[in-house]
Amino acid sequence: MAGHSKWNNIKRRKESQDAKRAKIFTKLSKEIFAAVREGGEDPAVNSRLRMALSKAKSENIPSDNIERTIKKAAGDSSTDNYVEITYEGYGPGGAAVMVHALTENKNRTAADVRLAFSKNGGNLGENGCVSFIFNRKGRLLLKNSEDDPDNLMLEAIEAGAEEFESVDGDIIITAEPEQFEKVKSYLENNGHNLQEADITMIPQTIAELSDEEAKKMIRLIDMLEDNDDVQNVHHNFEPTDTQLAAMNME
Repeated sequence: MAGHSKWNNIKRRKESQDAKRAKIFTKLSKEIFAAVREGGEDPAVNSRLRMALSKAKSENIPSDNIERTIKKAAGDSSTDNYVEITYEGYGPGGAAVMVHALTENKNRTAADVRLAFSKNGGNLGENGCVSFIFNRKGRLLLKNSEDDPDNLMLEAIEAGAEEFESVDGDIIITAEPEQFEKVKSYLENNGHNLQEADITMIPQTIAELSDEEAKKMIRLIDMLEDNDDVQNVHHNFEPTDTQLAAMNME
């Protein structure tokens, strides 16, 4: 799990600087739409929708916007439908990158993703070229937690957690996807404030890049995440402390 706290700091830095609320709303609205189309409009039986609604709530998306999206997805089947696509490739220095997209125009999205890789020292690969490096896991983050790590670890493991890490006040808990909802509900019901809770892809190996490669990698990730069709970018890049300090000073 080492390195995930570092990357989370970079991610927060970017979000704080960008403040692109419209993009966040667009991405989450598309996820809600796709979740309803896939599993129906009842979050009690649709775990994907339940997770999307939790994210929307954490980003303060107005409830009216959410309701309109759900009604649209559950209504006219002739409205735009989104196709889920995962792209795999290599960033600068051979870092592994997976891009998850929701799009109504596959050709446009593929061209945009390919351009992002080519402009930043990477290249788009074939399906399966890097996915074997990642494990699909539930990940829960408590930022600057005042909870006693030992007690919390016991609680999390009792609830079904797989791994537990405490770094500089941040607590990161991982669980198998099948146990994710159980662990999340247990922690929330016991008064723990979760800053992030999601099913994500965690790399088994870490790519350490030169300073120049690290800069290109950050530009690649930023360019991909700025694309409205891109929902998530997963990678195995871990910055050094020096690289992290330099990024946070930009």
